[in-house]
Amino acid sequence: MNFGFSPQQVEPIHRRWDIFCRVIDNYGDVGVCWRLACELARRGADVRLVTDDAHALTWMAPQGHPQVQVLPWPGADAAGSIAAPAAVVIEAFGCDPPAACVNAMAQRQPPAPVWINLEYLSAEAYVERSHGLPSPQPRGLTKWFFYPGFTPHTGGLLRESDLQARQAAFDRDRWLREHGIGLQPGERLASLFCYPNAALPAVLQRLAAQPTRLLLAPGAAQRALEFPTPGLHMQAMPWLTQQGFDELLWACDLNFVRGEDSLVRALWADKPLVWQAYPQQDGAHHAKVQALLGQLQPDADVAALWQWWNGMTAPPPQTPALPDLAKWQRRVHPWRQGLLQQASLADQLVAFVHARSRPAAAAPARI
Repeated sequence: MNFGFSPQQVEPIHRRWDIFCRVIDNYGDVGVCWRLACELARRGADVRLVTDDAHALTWMAPQGHPQVQVLPWPGADAAGSIAAPAAVVIEAFGCDPPAACVNAMAQRQPPAPVWINLEYLSAEAYVERSHGLPSPQPRGLTKWFFYPGFTPHTGGLLRESDLQARQAAFDRDRWLREHGIGLQPGERLASLFCYPNAALPAVLQRLAAQPTRLLLAPGAAQRALEFPTPGLHMQAMPWLTQQGFDELLWACDLNFVRGEDSLVRALWADKPLVWQAYPQQDGAHHAKVQALLGQLQPDADVAALWQWWNGMTAPPPQTPALPDLAKWQRRVHPWRQGLLQQASLADQLVAFVHARSRPAAAAPARI
């Protein structure tokens, strides 16, 4: 959506942004928020990332960013060091900023902060319907729903302005040497980053149908070491920085990824991928998987692999080889190219904020 604003211009009134993030039980929430904070900083903003658990940033982003300040979640009775709210307040994934902070937002001299609920990523149809809707709040505040997504009628995807240049300059052979990965002739390279998954042994058998070296991310993926599989060489990887994780995906011929942030990074990697949605006991994640498959439109064998990897169907009685990667790649590449033509999430957020800050936009109105 075009709001008539060049995202590279960050006017002084929008110089400061606050991002609130609660970490539930994985790293994707703070990972998304850190990437977003850095992208806003690259556009000239000063950002405060307020989180209840910043420990993952010690390995995700050990160098930090000079224009991003990480603050602890304030106590229940005081806004603490964030008593003066920024011009823009983002609550990530419906985390609800502390009441003291909301009170401070209401008391801020006009104009009130632009308050945005940055929602989870999904390809489901409700995203286009809900993106940009206002939610009136007490004391004259308005919260706006902002949905990332895969179509021009959503908020887009997180993407760095220098992503393609970094990717083009990537030296795969050097990366392999630096990580002590010696591929044998004819051996393909795959990565595995997953939640606990009963289908893991069957996937390992599929991978082993062709000589494969499998790089295992920390966490549940390293349980694969409990299932030695002939024809499959497995190597445990350490925690990687966000840029290091990007390079891992670029280096591999096939990537198994999980959750929101890693899905987007795998899409930008332009390689065949298998996605595992965050598992939910009621099976609500099945609709997310199916909606994304509807966007990608893969061949039937790829769709079947995604479905049983996500617990939507039982694994087939036989364990055939993986779908043809070259054919799979030909499906992924044009989808990625189309996504690159859309404005990035950070650019769209900046434009959205400026549109909401114009005098004519003082009264909540649907986009």
